[in-house]
Amino acid sequence: MSITSKAELEQEERKAGKDLYSYQKGAINKIFKAFDESRDDYHLLYQLPTGGGKTVIFSEIVRQYLKNHNKKVLIMTHRIELCRQTSRMLTEFAVENKVVDSKADLSDQANYSCFVAMVETLNNRLNDNKLDISDIGLVIIDEAHYNSFTKLFKFFSQAFILGVTATPLSSSIELPMTDNYDELIVGESIESLIENGFLARADMYTYNVGLTSLVVGANGDYTVKSSEDLYTADDMLSKLLQAYEERSKGKKTLIFNNGINTSLHVYDTFKRAGYPIAHLDNTNTKKERAQILKWFKNTPDAILTSVSILTTGFDEPSVESIILNRATKSLTLYYQMIGRGSRIFKNKNKFTVIDLGNNFYRFGPWGDNLDWQRIFKSPNYYLDSIISDEELESNFRYEMPDDLRKEFGKSQEVYFDIQKTYVDSIRSGESSKVVLERSIEQHARICVENSEDVYDALGLAKMLGDDIDFRIQRYTKCISKSTYNFVEWLKDDYRKKLNSYLRNNFDTVFEDIHGYPPED
Repeated sequence: MSITSKAELEQEERKAGKDLYSYQKGAINKIFKAFDESRDDYHLLYQLPTGGGKTVIFSEIVRQYLKNHNKKVLIMTHRIELCRQTSRMLTEFAVENKVVDSKADLSDQANYSCFVAMVETLNNRLNDNKLDISDIGLVIIDEAHYNSFTKLFKFFSQAFILGVTATPLSSSIELPMTDNYDELIVGESIESLIENGFLARADMYTYNVGLTSLVVGANGDYTVKSSEDLYTADDMLSKLLQAYEERSKGKKTLIFNNGINTSLHVYDTFKRAGYPIAHLDNTNTKKERAQILKWFKNTPDAILTSVSILTTGFDEPSVESIILNRATKSLTLYYQMIGRGSRIFKNKNKFTVIDLGNNFYRFGPWGDNLDWQRIFKSPNYYLDSIISDEELESNFRYEMPDDLRKEFGKSQEVYFDIQKTYVDSIRSGESSKVVLERSIEQHARICVENSEDVYDALGLAKMLGDDIDFRIQRYTKCISKSTYNFVEWLKDDYRKKLNSYLRNNFDTVFEDIHGYPPED
């Protein structure tokens, strides 16, 4: 006998005419309680994870508010897709509404009690006195962590403002949300939504990536230019393809990138490998976007590579895998990207996340028990606690991919600690050069351990490229000398010396390992 989840039971309730889940009803009660007990111009913030139904909640709030108050409602969004989605949801709740976009005819605005507007369009209409807001009693702000909304608060000095967001952390460190909101109500946690069958669980896999070449821009996140320099490199594209083949092959997959050029490189890489993939960015026309998303929806093993455009206003519950082919310093973006795969769909109750930006180490697992109240009240404390890339990478340890590890199956240990060897050599008064010499000896040994002859060993040595590059990067950090040309020369020199060592010492190493010489 199968166990019926709480979500399934409540879905049956919805079919019977009940429109809301119990946690959504609870949230609405809390919000109206705050509304009833606070002054007219109170600013309230409500947090609920992506997939929890924020739009459903505030649509019901609008319905109840208009029923019980002789005032109007305005809902603000930052993207046209969210405008349209919100308008459709309000209609489902029997709330007549008018979308205030750039083409809207406002001559009939007196006939409506609810308006949905994009922030920039609304700003223009208000500055031109084209929209009458004298009777607005409730303002709802979707994705409230964006700062573009705050410039409009001056127009609604006598209205109750309700901001909703999955992550109550401002997109700008200079404009903390606690400066614009009086109170935060924290909704159901991701873990609770997973346990009760409302969200899918994330299986997360991380691949260590050196990020010290990235540059942080004025907005506090990594620049597109420095990200593209890193993520369009052949070794990163190979790592991405390898990660997909190891963890997500055959799954409907979204790949998030930081830069159009990176996404196009990803498209070419997967296309050459024979995988069904499409690219989408904000330069695509409305028709192209619709065609691509329709193809993605209807193709079971489809891969869609994009640039941030799908982080909000996009809902495709059949997504089975999310690849973060970028690093970010934004907790909000991290949660938004992963959230695209969290919807429950048919038999799907878990999804895969591949992290190629050390984001997991920076922010913790998706669904971690974050203290949103503390983050809301003391954002700088939280931001200052985030580990730097240098500190993250100092704790990295290279792990061979499973397929490669099988090639070295006769070796009990394949890891070599460059940093420890460097520290030991310096303490012993030795030159730092012995670090790479000992690393080459260890690499040679594991190649010989798994070979019948020198040709086998040389073949295995060619497979150690990623490990060699990792060791060189760690070594150059130890000696504080890491110019691009020097690092590239060291990588090439290491490979030559490893091959030479194997040719000259294969018989000796083989006999040392086995106690007898190799067969002629």
